[in-house]
Amino acid sequence: MTETGRHILRRNLSLWQVVLYGLGTTIGAGIYLLLGEVARLSGSAAPTAFLVSSLLAIFTALSFGELVSRFPRSAGTATYVREGFGRRHLATAIGLMVSTAGCISAAAMANGFASYLSEFVEIPQGICIAAFVILMVAVAAWGVSESVTLAGLITLIEIGGLVVIIWVAGDSLNQVPERWTELLPVFDVRAWHGISAASLLTFYAYLGFEDMVTVAEEVKEARRTLPLAIGITLGVTTLLYVTLAAVSVLSVSPEELSESAVPLAFLYERATGNSPTGIATVGVLAVVNGALIQVIMASRVLYGLAAQGHLPAWLAKVHRKTGTPHYATMAAGALVLVLALWFPLATLAEGTSVLTLLVFVMVNLALWRVKGRAEIQAAAFTVPRWVPIVGACSTGMLLFIRLSAALVG
Repeated sequence: MTETGRHILRRNLSLWQVVLYGLGTTIGAGIYLLLGEVARLSGSAAPTAFLVSSLLAIFTALSFGELVSRFPRSAGTATYVREGFGRRHLATAIGLMVSTAGCISAAAMANGFASYLSEFVEIPQGICIAAFVILMVAVAAWGVSESVTLAGLITLIEIGGLVVIIWVAGDSLNQVPERWTELLPVFDVRAWHGISAASLLTFYAYLGFEDMVTVAEEVKEARRTLPLAIGITLGVTTLLYVTLAAVSVLSVSPEELSESAVPLAFLYERATGNSPTGIATVGVLAVVNGALIQVIMASRVLYGLAAQGHLPAWLAKVHRKTGTPHYATMAAGALVLVLALWFPLATLAEGTSVLTLLVFVMVNLALWRVKGRAEIQAAAFTVPRWVPIVGACSTGMLLFIRLSAALVG
């Protein structure tokens, strides 16, 4: 059915396009604002907090790597849960949760963008949010190669901003031989409590690999390409974050970083004496990029669910010219718009984190069950069976802490 194009997506994406797509959703606007709070909680041991977070994330990332190698479908997590638990309704629920979490995240970014822009231009927030969402939907529907390429270019600008900060403050790394002990945590309960709290916060700065699997049907040789892309994305992210954290706490005191609302812009201004407007602009681009990638992700999950019969068939239609699931993209955009206009930023952020952690627990358990089958076939990428158990326990612990904090609050 070429006119509707149902079940047909174009395999245009290469390894490096997928890596940039993953880096775009991982290295988002959060790192441009997050470092001050991490410094407040963990002090000079901020690099350790990022390392701990990467260790927490890597087990779930490995689980996603094997699952996408076995089941390279756009529905992603819904497919994994269905294969692991054999329950159609549970798979549909998980898929809808993933898509909703992406829309919530994009809505939070739309809110943040509108709030930032209102500082410079007098535009009603509702109009600004609507224009922002419509633009994201239009770009996402333009074509997967085009939209991912655009996202990749913005990602390079984001990474370039971080590299510039590391470069201008890089002289501080010469102090490492004399001050390396400051970067390590002391054996003190209070210090480790701060590092643990900071690690919970920075864990979310590593998320993005779960979005990469949703473009599986548009990736060349997805069974091999996506696990490798996930590994590269997590490795580059960890290197950048740890280096950036080390440069930051060696250049200025953690107290000064924590007092700044825009810590990286503050660090750039301190190191160069120049206006940080350029760095602040990169932060805004990161918001735009993050929202675009979330819309792409959410639409692919809706498409995948519809293609497998979990949702109405019209959501699985692909535009004949653009090769994108245009109805699913518009549906995701409509949900983003409603969420952005009706819910405050804090509520959106909390909802995203809770849904994401719950999905991670289920995905890890699904892989554990899949690997326990006697008839399991070889895959292009596999991990030991204990890996998903560690992933389920670590993300389950984070979910428990998150829910406990919400209930207490």
